[in-house]
Amino acid sequence: MNGAHSVEKIGGTSMAATSTVFDNVLIAGREGADLYNRIFVVSAYAGMTDLLLEHKKSGRPGVHAHFIRNEVPGAWRSALADVMGAMWARNAEMFARAESREEADAFVARRIAALETCLDDLDRLRAHGRFCLKEQMTTVREMLAGLGEAHSAHSTALMLRDRGVNAVFVDLTLWNHEDMRSLDARIEEALGPIDLATQMPIVTGYAGCEGGMVRRYARGYSEMTFSRIAVLTRAREAIIHKEFHLSSADPRLVGETVARKIGRTNYDVADQLANLGMEAIHPRAGRGLRQSGIPLRVRNTFDRHDGGTLICGDYVSEAPRVEIVTGLSSVQALQVFEQDMVGEKGYDAAILDTLTRHGAWIVSKSSNANTITHYLSGTDTAQMAAIVADIEAKWPGAAVTVQPVAMVSVIGSDLGEAGLVPRALMALAEAGIGMVAMQHQIRNVDVQFIVGVEDFDPAVRVLHKALVEGATTAQERAAA
Repeated sequence: MNGAHSVEKIGGTSMAATSTVFDNVLIAGREGADLYNRIFVVSAYAGMTDLLLEHKKSGRPGVHAHFIRNEVPGAWRSALADVMGAMWARNAEMFARAESREEADAFVARRIAALETCLDDLDRLRAHGRFCLKEQMTTVREMLAGLGEAHSAHSTALMLRDRGVNAVFVDLTLWNHEDMRSLDARIEEALGPIDLATQMPIVTGYAGCEGGMVRRYARGYSEMTFSRIAVLTRAREAIIHKEFHLSSADPRLVGETVARKIGRTNYDVADQLANLGMEAIHPRAGRGLRQSGIPLRVRNTFDRHDGGTLICGDYVSEAPRVEIVTGLSSVQALQVFEQDMVGEKGYDAAILDTLTRHGAWIVSKSSNANTITHYLSGTDTAQMAAIVADIEAKWPGAAVTVQPVAMVSVIGSDLGEAGLVPRALMALAEAGIGMVAMQHQIRNVDVQFIVGVEDFDPAVRVLHKALVEGATTAQERAAA
């Protein structure tokens, strides 16, 4: 494979809009040879992974959560039956040919039957009470996660063949204990025999490999598969198809008419978005593309003729500009004040060790002579109480406080404009928005404004108006 091809990933929400994906992405008016030299990595259809594991946002239990908790004996069986019903219902909506639908349904039934047999065996074994199945429970999560991608990839390849496309279902999900090879080795073996000039690989976003994809990358595993395929096959370009453009702010917050597509940016900006949980791409996936010199394009599945936003390693805007205003509407500011910290080493490392042990997600941090503040995301009350207790036990004289705040981040490939921060502060002050704290790094990629939780939405709108809409208006006036 020589780099004449693209590697493209289709997200779950886009996958659920099947006809649009076919019209705008998979076929998109192409014929003959133009259909090929493209590798597609697909996510599970929207909602399937939630049914298999647990709901990503609400935490509502899926098959895995029911099986692990075992609060209602046998509840996992009903949850697994619900998964099969949902997959069959999806097939019924997608397939025009009865024979293809039957083949797709049979594939799902075989996979679910195999899973049910495995879970049955584990269920009986743990009932004895003498066996510790902790490792096997982790494996169960891996097996269940792969089912969603196996379903979507198999069905997509089948529908493409119905339309005369020489599509190949590439199943990376299958593995056993004796076959725990690396992700790279599994990809190379699966794609090795494929002729990209005449075949279109439809690849599962989940891959069974050493270390476990879900264990290592959580819900970002499909982007790691996508990234490694692009790197290993030396792709010309990596493309992610999402249900939206990468915009200067959330259009629902600032308004559809003023939010604008970013268009061009670099991997530094993508990293900042990932740090805020708004991934253009998983940071570890982006790292591989960046190091290999492969540009990443983020396209809107529902806007076929738009080229999307191109992310490159060496891009810097021609003039300093704000590319996006975003952030987190609720974070916890963990502040440790200790008078004896002045001139002493070890405080920062010990706090980081505590946060790591409790699995806290650190969004940002700051420090001065006697105070260290960490801004944490996704930390529940019990987790935070345990963190505070550990820190107070280590330093009984320290004052440890926790304050809920919001973080609004102004991001761009070059924020070197001298008056940018004063303009932002003036806009916030004029809007009556008080600032709790602010951070501006030397690299000039982002500026973080810490405000009250209740001020998050207004602050995003105010800063977008002042730094994005206002800047564009000034440029238009200068050009005229």
